[in-house]
Amino acid sequence: MSAQAWLLVLGMLLLFSSLLRGWTRRTPVTPFVLYVLAGILLGPWFAGRASIDLVKHAPLLERATELALVVSLFINGLKLRALWHGQSWSTGMRLAFPAMLLTIGMMVPAVHYLFTSSWSEALLFAAAVAPTDPVLASLVSVDDADDRDGLRVALSTEAGLNDGGALPLLLLALLLFHPTTGSADLWRWFLRDVAWALPSGIGLGFGLALLTGALATHLKARSRDTGPNDFLALALLAITYAAAQYLHASVFLASFAAGLGLRHAEWRVVKHHPHPQTKDTSDVHPPAEVLVNPNQRDSEVARHPWASIGLVVSDALSFGDTLERLIGAGVLLFLGIALASYASLPAVALSALLFLVARPLAVLAVTARRGLRWPRRLLLGWLGIRGLGSLSYLAYAITHGLPSTSATRLSGWVVTLVVLSIVLHGMSTQPLMTWRASRIEQRNRRDARPK
Repeated sequence: MSAQAWLLVLGMLLLFSSLLRGWTRRTPVTPFVLYVLAGILLGPWFAGRASIDLVKHAPLLERATELALVVSLFINGLKLRALWHGQSWSTGMRLAFPAMLLTIGMMVPAVHYLFTSSWSEALLFAAAVAPTDPVLASLVSVDDADDRDGLRVALSTEAGLNDGGALPLLLLALLLFHPTTGSADLWRWFLRDVAWALPSGIGLGFGLALLTGALATHLKARSRDTGPNDFLALALLAITYAAAQYLHASVFLASFAAGLGLRHAEWRVVKHHPHPQTKDTSDVHPPAEVLVNPNQRDSEVARHPWASIGLVVSDALSFGDTLERLIGAGVLLFLGIALASYASLPAVALSALLFLVARPLAVLAVTARRGLRWPRRLLLGWLGIRGLGSLSYLAYAITHGLPSTSATRLSGWVVTLVVLSIVLHGMSTQPLMTWRASRIEQRNRRDARPK
């Protein structure tokens, strides 16, 4: 297909997705499913207008998925305004690291013994599919900065952290493919990719965003600037990405921490310069972006620090959401086309093992004795959506020395698993969340009855 044909297909897909959103949001069919379905229809199974060679197109896939993840992680962190303590954050941390490691620990021997894979191949596959995807997890993550739903906060925290947390294990798997790997290589991996990359990524992203938020608030309030802040958010992401790459820090953790840092800057501004109507209230100050109208930019209002940071955050959210959806649509269209060439029957069994055994058991283990109700624990175990993060890890491995035999095999497994996750998790999320909301409403009505 020509570039014009690709642009036409993507444009029509985005158009229909936007026009039908009012209907699809009330059904189990998500936009993500529609994007994949459109790719399947274009691919060899039906129209035969396009085909994908993942090995050949791995560099493009790596860059596209990495960009989508960086933007999504930043937006994910920016929406998390809940204080960084309490049960929801603690649960999210447990899902992001212990549960992910347990999931990998169960998947590696299963893949090795059931499918006669090498240990390095099994570890690479497990590391690629263990993290929850921040792009597709938008179905169950926090909707906005006012969202304090414990389930959504936990899943948002997990999705923000475990892409960066799983990458060192992927790098370890690539290292183990080389027969000459020795103890010195393993120590170098641990010091550089674990002990340094993870904490430095968090510190770098958070610090840069906190500084940028404070500087932007001061300068824009002094100058009463009401112009768009799209470039500011783009600049913050670009600087964070480049600095993390240069310092060998975790790009994914740095992006998520940048969102948290900019949100913390907003929280500090409204704490010291609150909106006049909130000064005498005991409630938590609402997010600054809900107190400003980005479509009516008044220079007199913009002189207040709470208004300046509100415009910055509002524009960053709008810019990031649009870019995330655009790139995500293109990658999922790509995924649907690739399915015809990489559909794998063993991957169906691997998906069942991950979705129904490894992930739920890991979540149940790390949430034991946490005071969580069984329905929430079971939902947390099921709602582990796999997506662009797994594709990004696969593309990274292919472009960084994964042997061709393993690349073909793992491509089939990852592509099939991700498509199944998009369909099964995506189509079950809306009914499950509706059922959960109904249960919460019934419990609240029951608790409100006079005793």
